Amino acid sequence: MTRRRKIVLLTTAIACAGLALGAARARDVPKVATGFIAHTLCSETFVSGLDPMRDLNETIDAMPGTGLLSWAMNLQIDRTRKDVTVSLFGIGRSHAVYREGLGCSLEHGRGIADVALPPDDKQPALLPDIAGPGLVPPQSEGLSAALDRAFAEPAQPPYRRTRAIVVMKAGRIVAERYADGIGPETRLLGFSMTKSVMSALTGILVRQGKLRLDGPAPIAAWQNPDDPRHAITVDQLLRHTAGLALGSSLEAKLGSVLEPVNTMKYAEDDMAGFAERAPLATAPGTAWNYHDGNFLILAQLLRDAAGGKPADALRFARRELFAPLGMHDVTLQLDGAGTIEGAGEMMASARDWARFGQLYLNDGVVGGKRILPEGWVNYSATATPHAWVGIGAGFWTNQGNSFGAKFRVDHGWPGDAFFAKGTIGQYTIVIPSERLVIVRLGRSPNFPPDVDGVFDLVRDVVAITRENGKLAGAN
Repeated sequence: MTRRRKIVLLTTAIACAGLALGAARARDVPKVATGFIAHTLCSETFVSGLDPMRDLNETIDAMPGTGLLSWAMNLQIDRTRKDVTVSLFGIGRSHAVYREGLGCSLEHGRGIADVALPPDDKQPALLPDIAGPGLVPPQSEGLSAALDRAFAEPAQPPYRRTRAIVVMKAGRIVAERYADGIGPETRLLGFSMTKSVMSALTGILVRQGKLRLDGPAPIAAWQNPDDPRHAITVDQLLRHTAGLALGSSLEAKLGSVLEPVNTMKYAEDDMAGFAERAPLATAPGTAWNYHDGNFLILAQLLRDAAGGKPADALRFARRELFAPLGMHDVTLQLDGAGTIEGAGEMMASARDWARFGQLYLNDGVVGGKRILPEGWVNYSATATPHAWVGIGAGFWTNQGNSFGAKFRVDHGWPGDAFFAKGTIGQYTIVIPSERLVIVRLGRSPNFPPDVDGVFDLVRDVVAITRENGKLAGAN
């Protein structure tokens, strides 16, 4: 396709968006595209330490249609100031800024909330060590072959681009492998796996009596009993049944730039505030619609319950969840208002994602201490009605009779598996019947569903660990 042809297509696409959505929404289309690229590159350049051009190319290849926009983007990475600026034909400028310990935030010209990073109180970990010193090689030839297969690339696109795999059996790593430039301490974007962490933090607040699953969620903007949003519950936010009219976050593709939920994420400082102002599309509890606004609102509830300041929420997450699990390679990134971006911007090492999975394998208990409320793990994995992909409360699940659950079971996943899932190939999979946690991180297209190799990986690991019984290194 010629450059002239690309310009015509891009201009036409934006013009059509303007006709369909109105001038204000159309104005946000370029900013959504540049915001995603700016924030991702900032995070994975200055937090992960990845090569930005390689990261850009792999991310674009994993998202069908984005090539129509990416070629027209102007990209500036300032390693001295530690920021990234992206524009599209000189419009839709997005600026992402790195701050030590806080990762990256998008700055929209109004400044970013000043946040004091809470000091580390050196709280001891309660979860037993999951690995000895150094990289843990596969503990059997079968596991080695499974990882070879998971990292192998097909002869032609779409490519897998696996970045990290950790396999834990009974609380100990029995295999791990990383792509070049990535290691056991590299913090990688989990994208929507962040939602599962927000679900856990919500559970802790429920255990402490600071939140209730039922009854109206304590959102100031919804407190008028005559407001139809007054009926929205925390359970409905966790299950994506609140009914807010924000579009969908289910797929990552070119058309996603038109969704209001992405205007919220890439053109607004206060993401939760934007979500809370949205009207209802459906009555609360009557329909399922997956979008990031639900979990950004939960992040606001966490901040309010923890004390109201950004540092309060960060301190709470570290003290109540990360420190007990020994999750030290974690970065919770914030929006411009200083609220945790609880829908998709947590970064953690593959080992720390595995530690998080182990909490759920242990039914919410570590070192004899209950972190999650009793019954919370089962609640999280219980299927949400009408969620065709198979989703519980913050986790995807193979429970129930949804299309997604049946599809995964038909392709070799155990029926009791549930998992955190992030777009373009991020997984933390918990399989209680096999005492397994499997983490896979990469840059793979979402479709077809087997392109990332996870179906093969789960089948291989389950079969091999069953055959080998008690693997060396597992308890």
